[in-house]
This record gives sequence, structure tokens and C-alpha cells, in this order.
Amino acid sequence: MIEAKSINFYYGNFHALKNISVCMQPNTVTAFIGPSGCGKSTFLRLFNRMNDLIDNTRLTGECLVDGENIYHKSVRVDELRKKVGMVFQKPNPFPKSIFENVAYGLRVNDMGVKSFIARRVEESLRAAALWDEVKDKLKKSAFELSGGQQQRLCIARALAVSPSILLMDEPASALDPISTSKIEELIHELKAKYTIAIVTHNMQQAARVSDKTGFFMLGELVEFSDTKKMFLNPEKEQTQNYITGRFG
Repeated sequence: MIEAKSINFYYGNFHALKNISVCMQPNTVTAFIGPSGCGKSTFLRLFNRMNDLIDNTRLTGECLVDGENIYHKSVRVDELRKKVGMVFQKPNPFPKSIFENVAYGLRVNDMGVKSFIARRVEESLRAAALWDEVKDKLKKSAFELSGGQQQRLCIARALAVSPSILLMDEPASALDPISTSKIEELIHELKAKYTIAIVTHNMQQAARVSDKTGFFMLGELVEFSDTKKMFLNPEKEQTQNYITGRFG
């Protein structure tokens, strides 16, 4: 369970997120849509504390993961990020072999002996629907993979440390239609084991992959509902206008 309670977030004096409250249920896909600069990526990054890396920011309210406020001073950020994996807009493999990309988090966190790491790498690549494509070239550079394969490798890397939550910030925006389709199929499969939140500019993608959708506008969560309802019968005029292309 992921929950935001009365979240306000500031970049300096700029009020980027305004009184956001929302709950994301386990084993569901939640999509966040809205025009550029509306706050959806800022909101997503709250849940693994990526915004901590930006100077002069301020947060009020509570971000809860399984009932725990992840901004409490007792929370260890490195432990949180094992639980909450993240995949970014552009594939960002490390300058290492395919195997070592997936093993990296396990080694850094001292999670297991050699045999365990090898097994976990295979399990993660299988979970990311990449194993059959790379099993004979695990020692090759990750940069030899196509863009779509690199993105699935990054998903495998996130899965290797056994998170329960997966955050995806426009994971297919830099990919071709075939690779995008594979990522979407993968999201469908992964929600059986993970709670997934995805930011996307592609409204058709949100409609295809998500169970719930939230529409952001100017730092506010204008509407949050079942995806089918959002796209067929939105409650707010702003939502209707955005979905039908009248603005944004």
C-alpha cells in the first residue's frame, strides 16, 4: 500500500504539489497523467525519496509505504530504496556487463553469495522478459543491447533486490512501438507481484496498462478514479478537456 496524505512540496518558493492525498492499493497499476510540468514526476519521486537529492526543497504531509511514514527520521533511505525500485524515462544501464548490471544492487548491499547472486540475476532477467534474449551473452556490455532491451535490463536491475513497489517514470517514452508494447505486457505481468505506479504522457498507454488513473494539473490532483471511468466518464471538466485534447 502506498499512500499520500495532504502532501505539499516546494522547490524553493515554488509550490509544486498542492495538498495531494491519494491511496494506491497493492498489486495494482496506477497511472499519473497530465501536461508537462504539472507535478506528476515530482510526486512519483517522493516515494523513494529521489527529491532528497535536490537542494532547497521542502515537504509537508505524509508519504506512507505499508503504513510507515518514509520521511520519518528513523527511516534509512538505502533500505527504503530496496523496497521501492525505480525505472527512469531513458534506459540508464551501467557501463558493465549484462550480468553485472543486474547483480550490482545485490553486491552493493551485500545480499548473498555467488550462487545466490547468479540465481537472482536469472530470476530477475526472466521476470523482465529478457532472459531468453541475453542468456548466452551475459558477459557482453549492456550497451550492446537495443534501447528496449536496455530498459527491460533496468527493470531487471530494479527487481533483483526484491522490492515490493516499482515506480516507472515514462518508461517507454524513448522507445519504438514494438519495445513499448513489450514494456506494457511486462507491466501487466509484474503487477501480480508488485505495486506499480507509472507516469506517462501517453494517455492510450495509461488506458491500456493501469487500474487507476490520476490526472495532475498545475500541481493539483484534479481527479483520481478507476481508469475506465476516468477515460469514459470523468467527473471534472478539466479532465474531460485534457483527455479529449482541448488543452495540454
